[in-house]
Amino acid sequence: MSDIALISVPVVAALVGWFTNWLAIHMSFYPLQFVGFGVIGWQGVIPRKTEKMAHICIDQTLQHFGDLNLVYQKLEPQLIVQQVVAQVVPRMDEYIDEIMYEVQPVLWDNLPLFVRARIYKWAREQLPSRIEELVEDIGDDLDSLVDLKALLSQELQHHPDLMNRIFKQAGSVELQSVINRGAVIGGILGGLLAPLWLWYPVVWALPLGGFLVGFLTNWLAIHLIFSPLRPRRFFFWKIQGLFLRRQDEISEVWARLVADELMTVEKVASAMIHGDQGARTRAILQKHLRPMLDESVVLKLAAQVSVGVTGYADLKRAMNDKAVGATQDVFADPDFNRERAPVVAAVLAQQMKALRPEEFQDILRPAFREEELMLMMVGGAFGAVAGLMQFVAVNHFSLASFGL
Repeated sequence: MSDIALISVPVVAALVGWFTNWLAIHMSFYPLQFVGFGVIGWQGVIPRKTEKMAHICIDQTLQHFGDLNLVYQKLEPQLIVQQVVAQVVPRMDEYIDEIMYEVQPVLWDNLPLFVRARIYKWAREQLPSRIEELVEDIGDDLDSLVDLKALLSQELQHHPDLMNRIFKQAGSVELQSVINRGAVIGGILGGLLAPLWLWYPVVWALPLGGFLVGFLTNWLAIHLIFSPLRPRRFFFWKIQGLFLRRQDEISEVWARLVADELMTVEKVASAMIHGDQGARTRAILQKHLRPMLDESVVLKLAAQVSVGVTGYADLKRAMNDKAVGATQDVFADPDFNRERAPVVAAVLAQQMKALRPEEFQDILRPAFREEELMLMMVGGAFGAVAGLMQFVAVNHFSLASFGL
C-alpha cells in the first residue's frame, strides 16, 4: 500500500469531520418547513422545536424576576402616559367626530359649533388624568392580561425563521468553531484509522472507519457546545462548553433580538387586547374612559334627550371601540418601540446572565437531545459513503499503478 494512500486516510477523515459537522448544523436550521413524504423527510431541529425552546427560555428567565408587571415598571409607565397623550391629544377632535358620525350623525350635525368646541376642549383636558389612571391600573394587572407563551407561539408561527436568526446571531462564533473542530477531530481519528487499515486492509474497514469518524465528530461537536457545564482545567487549558463559556455575550444578543422581534410594546399591547383576556382589557378601558362621557354634561344631556338611553349606550360602546383602536395605533409607533426595546432587553439579559450553567444549557439542549442520535447517524452515513469512495479510489489507483 502506497504512502499516498495512507496519508489520504486522515485527510479524507478531516474532510468528513468538517462536512458532517457542517451538515449537522445546517440540518439544525434548515429546511424551515418539513420536506418529504409522510414520515420520511426532515425539518430543521430549531424550526421544528422553536416554540418549545422559546417557552423554555421564557420560563427560565421570567420565573427568576417574577412577572411582566415588574418589566412594565422598568418601562417607566409615566413615559407610556406621555406617549399616549402625545399621540392621542392632537387627534382627539378627529376621534370624537368619527365616533359621533358613526353612531349619532344627526345629533352631531345639529349641535352648535360652540358646543362641539366645548366638548373637544373638555375631552383634551380630561384625557391625561384618565390615561394616567388607566396605565397604572393595567400595570398592576398586566401579568394576568397577557399570555406571554401564547404571544410567542403566535409570533413564531408567523415567522418560522425567527428562532433561526436568534441562534445564528447569538451563537455564530460557536457554530463556526464546531465546524472547524470537526476537521481537527476527523483528522485525528483518521490518523488512528490509517495504521489499522494498513494492518487489516479489508473492503469494509474504510467505510466502517468513515462511519465512526462521521458519527463521533458529530457526537463530539454537540457535546463541545454543552459540556462541561462548568470550567475545568485540562493541563494548561481551561475548558467549558462553547455555548456556556460565552453566556454573557449570548445573553446580550438573545435578549436584544427577543426584545426587538418578539416582546415589543406593540405586540404585548396587541396580545393584551386580542388575547384570551381581551374582554378584561376592554373592561378596564371602559372603566376609565366611560367617565369622560358621563361627566361631559352637555353631550350627555344632548344625547339622552335626542336619542334616548339606548342611543347613549351605543355611543359609549363606540367610544370604547375607538379607544381600543387608538391604543393599537399609539403602540404601533416604531420610534417608541425602538426606544423601549433596550429596556426589555436589559431585563432579559440580566436574568439570563444570572442563570446557573445547567439552567442556561436547558434553553437549547432539550430540543437537540431528542435529535442528537439522528444527526449523528446522518454524519455516520456520509462518513461511510466517503470511506467506501476512498477504498474504491485507492484500489483503482493501485491497479492503475501496476498497469492493470
